Amino acid sequence: MAADFVLCSFHRQYCLEVLTVTAITFDTLKYVKTLRAAGFEERQAEAMAEVQREILSTNLDNLVTKDDLSQGLRELRLEMAAEIAPLKWGMAVCVAGIVAIVLKTFFPH
Repeated sequence: MAADFVLCSFHRQYCLEVLTVTAITFDTLKYVKTLRAAGFEERQAEAMAEVQREILSTNLDNLVTKDDLSQGLRELRLEMAAEIAPLKWGMAVCVAGIVAIVLKTFFPH
């Protein structure tokens, strides 16, 4: 899943949009100001803001949407149904064999 970035400029908001459905806004200006107030130098604060933005965008690439999950569940259900179908027929044959043996035992010719 690729993320489209809307980059205003540094010290502005980065809006990370994933498939134009989900958007997360990360205010780098506020982040840098907070770090500066805590005693970080401008260069350090900017570098940390950039790293934080990259972390957010990387983590967004690994998210699964509800549609992805629904599609995966549909595929899994189809695979399970295909695997179970022969077992159902096998069970039916076994039950028929057992019924035949019981009938033959209790009702001989």
